[in-house]
Amino acid sequence: MYGLIPRDFFDLDKVFDNESSQFPELFPIKVNEPALDLYETDKEIVAELSAPGFDPDKIEATIEDQCLRIKGTMEKEEEKKKKEYWRREIRKGSFERIIRLPSPVDEKKIKASCKKGVLVITMPKISKTKEKTVKIKVEKE
Repeated sequence: MYGLIPRDFFDLDKVFDNESSQFPELFPIKVNEPALDLYETDKEIVAELSAPGFDPDKIEATIEDQCLRIKGTMEKEEEKKKKEYWRREIRKGSFERIIRLPSPVDEKKIKASCKKGVLVITMPKISKTKEKTVKIKVEKE
């Protein structure tokens, strides 16, 4: 029975490491990606992205084809003194999250703010127009 389970399965550091994960289907969100909540109210769609340590000037958010794309970078600081790490878990580098929006938004009225390491993007929904019934006259030939 134990022969069917890869040895790396019991080494959790390797299981959760993106480069060596043998089980990508178990972890649909990459470990080094910031967590993202997306919810909807009557009037707007709101995305909240956990981005502690990221400079808001280094975060870019765009909307294209009804998808929200958020990219950011956190640059590594130069170490003046070499350190002997026992563990190194604080990740530096870049990320990109793309998520399809549940309904169209008014791109001209989108607002974003970053407070205490949480990026909040508020996107007003486009109000749906009332559907009209149009009668089509069928002519005889």
